[in-house]
Amino acid sequence: MTKEELKNLKVAKSVDARGTACPGPLLAAKKAIGDIESGEVLEILSADEGTKNDIPRWCEKVGHQFLGYFDEDSYSRLFLIKG
Repeated sequence: MTKEELKNLKVAKSVDARGTACPGPLLAAKKAIGDIESGEVLEILSADEGTKNDIPRWCEKVGHQFLGYFDEDSYSRLFLIKG
């Protein structure tokens, strides 16, 4: 998805994990995914570079659909659909 498409997604829940280092953003995402329904979008905000690899791998492993990410000034916004 393009940056504009990602920005326009209807997000069911957003997790701000910018103050945590690996594996904090992944743990926050794992906790938050339980708060949304299958088919809904979860957004993760993270300043940790490893999150860009961790979240897609986790999605593939457990059956969520990773939609993509884009970078803001000092952090990334990552998006997935709960499987």
